Amino acid sequence: MSTVQITAADVNKLRQQTGAGMMDCKKALLEANGDFEAAVDLLRKKGQKVSAARSGNATSEGLVSINVSADGTNGKLVALACETEPVSKVEDFRNLAQAVLAAAVANNPATTEELSAITLEDGRTVAETITELTGKIGEKIVIQEYVNISGEKIVSYIHSNGKMGVLVVFEGANGVDITEAGKDVAMQIAAMNPVAVDKDGVDPATIEREIEIAKDVIRQEGKPEEMVEKIAAGKLNKFYKDSTLLNQEFVKDSSVDVRKFLDNTAKGLTVTAFKRVQLGA
Repeated sequence: MSTVQITAADVNKLRQQTGAGMMDCKKALLEANGDFEAAVDLLRKKGQKVSAARSGNATSEGLVSINVSADGTNGKLVALACETEPVSKVEDFRNLAQAVLAAAVANNPATTEELSAITLEDGRTVAETITELTGKIGEKIVIQEYVNISGEKIVSYIHSNGKMGVLVVFEGANGVDITEAGKDVAMQIAAMNPVAVDKDGVDPATIEREIEIAKDVIRQEGKPEEMVEKIAAGKLNKFYKDSTLLNQEFVKDSSVDVRKFLDNTAKGLTVTAFKRVQLGA
């Protein structure tokens, strides 16, 4: 057992240095026999153990952060997730979310794995910093999703609760300011959750599933077998209208679909890609 006298000042110093709780700092200093560096390592190891112990816990809360480059041609989104809403409001958690986004902007990683390996200003990697905050807070913290998307014009939207973000890639603006129209489309994506930009982008498995469901419903309604294929095709077209962005009714003006709204904004304007990320979904 340690014979070194651990003072309140020592505990406070370690707490200021690491952000860990007072009792955790005292225990670490006692176990490390007063060695501050060893105590820091012990606290970090504690964080790793906490992270491992909570690895199966659901992370349905958190914060979505977005950055769009000054020239509007690149957008980055980081969804940092935690277990409970109170933690998502803690200053340390919000600071971490901003630090991870800043690291993404500065280093342009392509994947979550590359982002996690980036070294921050204090010499620790993003992954190590997340593990350390996990130990301090006692909740699982993960990068739920990272998006890095480029195109002619990127427009973003973050929902008011901070748990949903959208990035949209537009082409064909031809010098027209599409900022407001772009926001409207991004909000449409947030609200209507389309499965693809257009029908050509729908996953074949999804199309097959929709057709089979439609056929089952039609047969249960007692329709003649020779009509099943034709009616199913009509239901598939309805699915495209409801579930693909360009074919959806425009939320702010149901007299036009999104494709027509964009063309009215700037002749030839369209969406080529989008990404919608929602924590807890």
